[in-house]
Amino acid sequence: MAATETQLMLSVGLIEKDVNGDTLWVWCYPSVDSDLRQVLLSKCCLTQDSRDFHTFVFGQFCRTWYYITTVEVQEPTALNKVTHFSIVVTAKDFNPEKYAALSRILCRMYIKHGSPVKMMEAYITVLTKGICQSDENGSFLIKDYDVRKAYLAGSVKDVVSQFGMETIILYTALMLKRRIVVHHPRIEALLEFTRVLPALTWHRKDWSILHPYVHLTDTEVEDLKKCPGYVAGFVDPEVSNRSDLFDVFVNLPDSVITVSQSAKEAMAMGKLHKDVGHLIVQSAEDAERSDSQVIKDISVKTKEILANLVALADECEDSKITLEGLKQRHFPPATENFLFHLAAAEQLLRI
Repeated sequence: MAATETQLMLSVGLIEKDVNGDTLWVWCYPSVDSDLRQVLLSKCCLTQDSRDFHTFVFGQFCRTWYYITTVEVQEPTALNKVTHFSIVVTAKDFNPEKYAALSRILCRMYIKHGSPVKMMEAYITVLTKGICQSDENGSFLIKDYDVRKAYLAGSVKDVVSQFGMETIILYTALMLKRRIVVHHPRIEALLEFTRVLPALTWHRKDWSILHPYVHLTDTEVEDLKKCPGYVAGFVDPEVSNRSDLFDVFVNLPDSVITVSQSAKEAMAMGKLHKDVGHLIVQSAEDAERSDSQVIKDISVKTKEILANLVALADECEDSKITLEGLKQRHFPPATENFLFHLAAAEQLLRI
């Protein structure tokens, strides 16, 4: 167990804010390259001008996940010149709860000992044994944090209660591997909402499409543009003017979803979308059904659509669909259009 799961961690770092108000990257183990370090510093609330204090944020940059836990130092401690600090863990996997739990233990160790040495020892123990135990600071077991739990931690029901039938726009964009940008001024709301969306296409179990906390810097935008389809979160309202970054724009505070002009054709809605939309809403509004049951209901419908698509492909040469082949089926125009773009997303289309 531990061998594969523990090797997902890449580094641990420390950012401090001192009594003079200066914020510095003071230590890391084993290392963090300079580009990533700059991004991590910009994500840490201690370097931001606003007075907002964020105890935990996470995101992805250059295929590396980062988890930042920030605490205020309460007197008296071994850290007499430090007012706040952040522990930064980088890893290959998406699992906010796992790394938040580990970081809390590392924070307590640092407050107690005032030196990163104990943190490094704990980090290495987790890396080698998958466990970190200390009487006063709590214990941490990697095996307690199954990745499926992380995938199911958000609430699909909340998304549907906010957007109702319009959830089908998000579902369609995800199915077609399109670019979704979400804006909310509060980072916590952004993280909570965006992490749920990949669950709408549960058959892929692909959270690498999630970039929940992006700034409009050249470095980050360049990294984002390398991804063919994504769910990206921004706190900067300026992103609404960046139509080069999205096919679907979600204004979260106002509960408004907009499809960009260039994506309107691929995203055209028909009877099939209406049926799926009704199924999503009906399942989510059922008080008896849990979030994971709602995800399962959507997944069953998705698999049915995909099975039909594969059956169509199997009848074609090379098991690849062509537009001509689809036209012979006389589907309604919106369904034909959706199946054509879905075949492209699922690599079932003959180019």
